[in-house]
Amino acid sequence: MILPTSVIGSYAWPSWFITAVEAMKRGDYGPVDMQETLNDAVDLALRDQEDAGVDIISDGEMRRLGFFTADFYNRLTGLRTLPPDRLLGPAGHDQREHYEALEPITAPNGLGLVSEFEYVRTRTTRSIKMPCPGPFTLAGRIVPGSAYKDRMDVAHALAEIINAELKALVAAGVNFIQLDEPSYAVHPEAARRGTPRDFVELFNATVNGVSARIGLHLCFGNFVGRPVAKRTYAPLFPHILDTRTDELALEFANRELFEIEVGKQVAEAGKTLAAGLIDVKNYYIETPDDVAQRIRTALKYVPADKLTIVPDCGFSQTARWASRAKLKAMVDGVKIVRGEIVANL
Repeated sequence: MILPTSVIGSYAWPSWFITAVEAMKRGDYGPVDMQETLNDAVDLALRDQEDAGVDIISDGEMRRLGFFTADFYNRLTGLRTLPPDRLLGPAGHDQREHYEALEPITAPNGLGLVSEFEYVRTRTTRSIKMPCPGPFTLAGRIVPGSAYKDRMDVAHALAEIINAELKALVAAGVNFIQLDEPSYAVHPEAARRGTPRDFVELFNATVNGVSARIGLHLCFGNFVGRPVAKRTYAPLFPHILDTRTDELALEFANRELFEIEVGKQVAEAGKTLAAGLIDVKNYYIETPDDVAQRIRTALKYVPADKLTIVPDCGFSQTARWASRAKLKAMVDGVKIVRGEIVANL
């Protein structure tokens, strides 16, 4: 397929789902009510992606009741929940819960990704990508306590848990897995021994022995649409090219295609670039022509057979009406450039 379209992972919550989640938290729903609601939310996310014409879709991470990580911590043992640092004022990362490791972390019942996949594959005939938060990003909200030395030590413990989950996904029939590691780009200086290459060691351990197409998503944060970093990938290159990945998903649209030239390095390393060309942090709705022009710019650095078109990040922090419109514009913009490529063959 020329210029396949995909998503990063999460999808927008409609208003009815927001109120349903609040009811679940209050204990108003029984287990059957909850299962039915979550199934309906996944079906909605799939329908919106298919209506837009997206080629490679996800379940919208609709079963993960929080940002993209929250439900995972509930599946881990050995953690104590800590209160947010700030309760009032504008929304920010310091208003989210965090945890302390009291003992070695385990996940006796896995992370829940297998059951997510088993449902979604019964509801679509499209290609499916299964996103999973990476260990360094998950470790960012865990205070090491007395159980671990530092964040990287926590991350390596989580890498073992995630590796087992990814192998279980492959056994269930998954052939495309994406690890989400925004913290790589947000905190490149935080790697052990102070070099980005340590992220490579961690990532490769996470996917060791996982027989599937592997993607790595690197962004600069998207909680309430607010980045939390100096937005440059430069500190990660060229080391990040040593990761055992088939695809790097990088955000460009909200940075006006700044650093799009790194796509040349990605392609020369034999990897696909999933170029973020839809701005999920902006309520300007791109036109198909906007998207087509962005694709043409990306093609100056990346050959068509090494380029996938995606939004910058997931749509969990974007209103559904805007998410639907942006997905449609993305697909229609791709159609324009596909036609140009075919015409020039």
